[in-house]
Amino acid sequence: MTAQPRPLQGYLAALGTVAIWTGFILISRMGGKSPLTAYDILALRLAAASLLLLPFAKGIPKSARRDRKLWLLTVLAGVLYGVFAYSAFKFAPAAHAAILLPGLQPFLIMACTWLLFSVKPPRERHLGLFIIGAGVLCAAAPYILASGGHWTGTTLVGDGLFLVASTIWAFYTILARRWHYNPWVLTRFVAFGSTAIYLPIYLLWLPKQIGAAPMSQIIIQALYQGIGPTIVAMLLFLKAVSILGAERTGAMIALVPVLSGIAAVPLLGEPLNAWLIAALGLVSLGAYLCARHLPERKHAAH
Repeated sequence: MTAQPRPLQGYLAALGTVAIWTGFILISRMGGKSPLTAYDILALRLAAASLLLLPFAKGIPKSARRDRKLWLLTVLAGVLYGVFAYSAFKFAPAAHAAILLPGLQPFLIMACTWLLFSVKPPRERHLGLFIIGAGVLCAAAPYILASGGHWTGTTLVGDGLFLVASTIWAFYTILARRWHYNPWVLTRFVAFGSTAIYLPIYLLWLPKQIGAAPMSQIIIQALYQGIGPTIVAMLLFLKAVSILGAERTGAMIALVPVLSGIAAVPLLGEPLNAWLIAALGLVSLGAYLCARHLPERKHAAH
């Protein structure tokens, strides 16, 4: 009889995902400010991931190629999410990415679960979600106030793209959990399937600026994007979802906005202000409350 995974394993996997996604936001913003197009960065990400995973390609079941659910997950997580997210980094700063990509996940996962399956969130989670929302608003406040209380037109475009990308990821999270795919199989299939779909389109039709970018930037984007978010974080994320569930994992991911803000202090020269300190406490507390109540409702799982 197979031993049941312990919740601690899920929390460790979720924290590993948080660390990698924090780096993803900072590295992606660096790419967004470089000559590379969003399409270049996604191509580098998928090509690097596929090359690294190539020795493990034989382990994917042959039946996977005919699995429409796997292809849907591939399009969502591997292609659409990348196109919208990397495009957004061209228009909006890293702080907005941190707020709108991982910060909104608990809300979007809750809303999408309700929309798809008519499953309302447990009442115990409402307070945690409210506190996370307050923390996200605190993290956003200095950037809103710094621009005179409103977004610029360019920033609005970026924020809209981030919101679309975040919604796509929420749907992916819910479906990956509901369909119970093996994380290692899903990670490899998403990488190879996305490459097969996207690279021909990129090479034939999409704009490219790789020749204008410094080699150091190309290497950083290829290695970090290809190894971190695409392979390691994907495995850790799916592991966390399989143990903790989509909503608890999403609540843990809400730590990324604050951690990204803290990391931006030494890396991007942004100050550590009272808003950010408040956001750290609120988002951490909200994530804890969302995770803490769910084990008591195991009888309601389905």
